[in-house]
Amino acid sequence: MNGDLGDFLRSRRARLQPEEVGLPSHGRRRVPGLRREEVAQLAGVSVDYYIRLEQGRGPSVSDAVLDAVARVLRLDETERAYLHAVAHPRRQTERPTRPRVRPAVQLMIDAMDRTPAFVLDRRMTVLAWNPLADAVFGYSGTTAKARSIPRHVFLDPAARDFYPDWQAVAAQSVAHLRVLAGHHQDDRELTSLVGELSLKSEHFRRLWADHQVKECAYGVKRLQHPVAGLLVFPYETLTIPGDGHQTLLVYTPEPGSETAERLALLGSWASSPTR
Repeated sequence: MNGDLGDFLRSRRARLQPEEVGLPSHGRRRVPGLRREEVAQLAGVSVDYYIRLEQGRGPSVSDAVLDAVARVLRLDETERAYLHAVAHPRRQTERPTRPRVRPAVQLMIDAMDRTPAFVLDRRMTVLAWNPLADAVFGYSGTTAKARSIPRHVFLDPAARDFYPDWQAVAAQSVAHLRVLAGHHQDDRELTSLVGELSLKSEHFRRLWADHQVKECAYGVKRLQHPVAGLLVFPYETLTIPGDGHQTLLVYTPEPGSETAERLALLGSWASSPTR
């Protein structure tokens, strides 16, 4: 177990008040949230056992205990899965390889002629894209490092103009990156990415220290394109089976919307030989 487990448990204790879990508050407290002994009592374990759990120096913890702690701390499904992942890290048994997108997957997204679509790896780097995604994001001719979504959000000054809701996008990116880091603790490139962003971005450091955990599976994204103007996309993510944790991300504009019209014009402009 690493320090992430203890930090995560402490952050979740701090957000709960005693009265929320049926305990008396006994007046003002020196630190916010539940005490360790209160979590231990409610989870049905000894105080010493829970302290060793937070400090990462105890024996391998059982799933039953983790589920009990998750119940006390009122973790949602994503947070519960993250807790199990950081408590029971999986060790990589084979040498990592550079992820590749199957040709059939590339054909599939190329056939999506009305929606930007692209494939992400487990480090949130764009591996493949269709022409409309290229027209919106400009992936052609860029390096893999430049196609890293977290690097773009936190290290590219233009990102704050490109994402009108930059603060929300930044928080979502970090919360999702923490999910990935929890499930792939042996991924050196992912660890290096977190280290790089922590060194270069104060905003990233603050968000990372907050230990928010959330998967960005669907939602609405607003983009301020320099040519097309404001684009509003509902998006969905789908896991591609059998390809090393690759994810298909599809931005689908509402039919008849301004975004759909602007996207059609942007696609025509991008494909023009006189561009």
